[in-house]
Amino acid sequence: MTSDLDSRRAVVTGGAGGLGLVIASSLAEAGVSTFVGDIDPSAVAALPTNLTGCTVDVADADAVAAWLDPIAAEGIDILVNNAGSAGPTAAVEYIDPGEWRRCLEVCLSGHFYCARRVVPAMKQRGGGAIVNITSTAGLMGMPNRTPYVAAKFGVIGLTKTLAMELGRHNIRVNAIAPGSITGDRMDRVISAHAVAEGITVEEARSAYVQGTSMATFVAPQEVADLVLYLVGSSGRSISGQVISVDGNTETLYPRL
Repeated sequence: MTSDLDSRRAVVTGGAGGLGLVIASSLAEAGVSTFVGDIDPSAVAALPTNLTGCTVDVADADAVAAWLDPIAAEGIDILVNNAGSAGPTAAVEYIDPGEWRRCLEVCLSGHFYCARRVVPAMKQRGGGAIVNITSTAGLMGMPNRTPYVAAKFGVIGLTKTLAMELGRHNIRVNAIAPGSITGDRMDRVISAHAVAEGITVEEARSAYVQGTSMATFVAPQEVADLVLYLVGSSGRSISGQVISVDGNTETLYPRL
């Protein structure tokens, strides 16, 4: 794989923890000047020195503009829309409309708010790459996760449309659909599933593992490696794609 990312400039949302931090750190290690936005001020304050952080809520279009416009003025080559919200785990009739709106604003509208601020800068630089983080839930559906699934399906539609719209400007747009990723966020999802189904956390975790053809969770670095491939010259002809990193998910919500 060719690594030609030195001197590029990237923005990663939700980049101060979990998967986002692994992606941002991998870009920085590849020589990319990497700017991180995250809603958690303590996580932003704890970022390593090779990352430039800012506390920002991607669901706030004005806050996104205030954060990204000064960065874009100096140029942006890469946008990784990673910020997301798990949303509630409940039957549809018990989901509060406010929780619905918040999940869609973070997981879908935030992608749009960021893209609209960086695209002019990418056009000016003669091209760029956008990677949207969706989910296998955006391919298959998932009971009791209505807002999250709706948002992740929306991310795929946004990706496909932007790839068509921006291709003539040499801007590539792809989506990555992770499956079950090791880490705190997946632990919370599994715990909520266990409560919803009335089973133990251990039973729920085992079911998630067995729900993939390879019977395994994936590591955050595996997703970050694909990001590096897509935004570099090796991915120069890849656009409009949704690529899963998941060990081939067979079922997302195993019922025991």
